[in-house]
Amino acid sequence: MNRLTTSWGACDLTRHPVDPRDQLRAWDASDEYLLEHLEGVGLDGRRIVVLGDRWGALTTALASYAPVQITDSWLTRQATTENLARAGATAGDLLTTQDTPPDRIDVLLVRVPKSLALLEDQLHRLAPALHAQSVVIGTGMVKEIHTSTLQLFERIVGPTKTSLAKKKARLIFATPDPDLSREADPWPYRYQLPTGIGPMSGRRVTNHAGVFCADRLDIGTRFFLGHLPSAAGAARIVDLGCGNGVVGTSAALANPEAELVFTDESYQAVASAEATYRENAEGKAEFLVGDGLAELPDGSVDLVLNNPPFHSHQAVTDSTARRMFADARRALRPGGELWVVGNRHLGHHVSLRRIFGNCRTVAGNPKFVVLRATKR
Repeated sequence: MNRLTTSWGACDLTRHPVDPRDQLRAWDASDEYLLEHLEGVGLDGRRIVVLGDRWGALTTALASYAPVQITDSWLTRQATTENLARAGATAGDLLTTQDTPPDRIDVLLVRVPKSLALLEDQLHRLAPALHAQSVVIGTGMVKEIHTSTLQLFERIVGPTKTSLAKKKARLIFATPDPDLSREADPWPYRYQLPTGIGPMSGRRVTNHAGVFCADRLDIGTRFFLGHLPSAAGAARIVDLGCGNGVVGTSAALANPEAELVFTDESYQAVASAEATYRENAEGKAEFLVGDGLAELPDGSVDLVLNNPPFHSHQAVTDSTARRMFADARRALRPGGELWVVGNRHLGHHVSLRRIFGNCRTVAGNPKFVVLRATKR
């Protein structure tokens, strides 16, 4: 736990879930820069919306103004709830990127996301609620803000400029233009899959903005689709960290009697997975936004399919993958299997052997490896 001190007071902040081994803070210099700038901006009585808050630092610091938070991350919402409770504060609504946005925004604060597509989609969704007197300020680390980032603000909101850098952070100032002619929001995006990838060959997938490789099939998933297990007959199969759901939908098509569970911490991902599944498959399926398999009882599934991330925003870490593996072991029935695809250099086999006591290589190429671990 770390303490963030602002002109509105100090608050103790953590990420979610809390991991004593994780030394990453729940905010960075870009959050501090924005909060320092806001000291000179009149906020009383204004409708404030915070878009893309990483772990609730901005929402918690500004809690006295009851800001509305909009996020794609279930983990962010949970961290925000916990940080607000720890501060003895309540915010305004905690909305997801799939919820209907507010109809009026006086102050829009944007923590620039890693995904340019997600920023594009959300600015399109929020721009109609802005007015000529609205204040729009973005913030991010210098390495996160590119010419394309500024062009999005310019194209969707209005004239845009940036601040000087401070502690490797920068602010973005956009002036809403009520007469601006905007193109239509291009998201969600649908495309046809290639052939030679099993049951999903030639089928269409739906991708909401922000989903990993939203405009194409990533090469790791493509490799995985060519080596999925055959689990004929009735079974409960989980697509863990489902993204657009192409892996789970492929498993459903290969096993029509199976019950599928799609789960991800991204609201955009689960919405994509449900759209992809509904278009291509039939049968029993659940779509869960949450922390991995936390909602599933112990020993309740037969097969878990997983392409784990190795980034937490800008930080490279295997902590998410390790938590996914441990969660899968808990949820699997005896004899159940976890199948994982990942970059060869990540060494997931070490974590799987530690957690499951076994790990077998199913397939590999110079870049990727498919691994299988069995619950015994």
